[in-house]
Amino acid sequence: MKKLIQVAVGVVVVVAGLLVLNHFQPDRLTADRLEKAKEVQKQLDSNAEAAASGGEKEKSVKEPAPSDTKPDANVFKVKFETSGGDFVVEVHRDWAPIGAQRFEELVKANYYDGNRFFRVLPGFVVQFGLNGDPKVAAEWEKKRIKDDPVKETNAPGTITYATGGPNTRTAQLFINLENNARLDPLGFSPFGKVVEGFDVVKKINSEYREMPNQGRITAEGNSYLERTFPRLDYVKTARIAE
Repeated sequence: MKKLIQVAVGVVVVVAGLLVLNHFQPDRLTADRLEKAKEVQKQLDSNAEAAASGGEKEKSVKEPAPSDTKPDANVFKVKFETSGGDFVVEVHRDWAPIGAQRFEELVKANYYDGNRFFRVLPGFVVQFGLNGDPKVAAEWEKKRIKDDPVKETNAPGTITYATGGPNTRTAQLFINLENNARLDPLGFSPFGKVVEGFDVVKKINSEYREMPNQGRITAEGNSYLERTFPRLDYVKTARIAE
């Protein structure tokens, strides 16, 4: 009997031990999980710090300080020396950014040197921009640019690209001699204006009006114009003013 009691007591102790162990098992697992979670969080924090450090380093490389950047001026001037006198065009990039950029490229390439004012209509426009060298003209003809939205009206003295339709601007320009606001809805977008020597522009030789054939100018250049329309005024040089 005594032995049976001892066995029973042993069983109770074992069962009680299992119950106690089972009761605390969740707590033990939770503690383990918390430790692992802490380790994971610590690693994530370390990775985040490294990423942040790397991001700052990358930012410092890709985004130089403002003092290191030298953006082009929004406004610049170009001086035209012509057979009839000089005039100055003031270019505003914000009026027509694409057109202004192309004009700057052309001037820096000395494109307009020697160009004849081949279409002059008093009370309307003075047109030029077909290069005297057919090879040069053909090369730039391939480099058409997209249109700019019309932000400024075609007022007297403003300078605008001549076009053959939408998105066909290349190098031909005209200067408005009078108020040509009727051109605004047609997509002609001024990018600058004559600020000095507008009287010179108004006196450019107009005796040939629209007689010079643009197709022949394109094909033959100045040799055709000098031979057939010898008194045309022309651009000697066009340079960005310092």
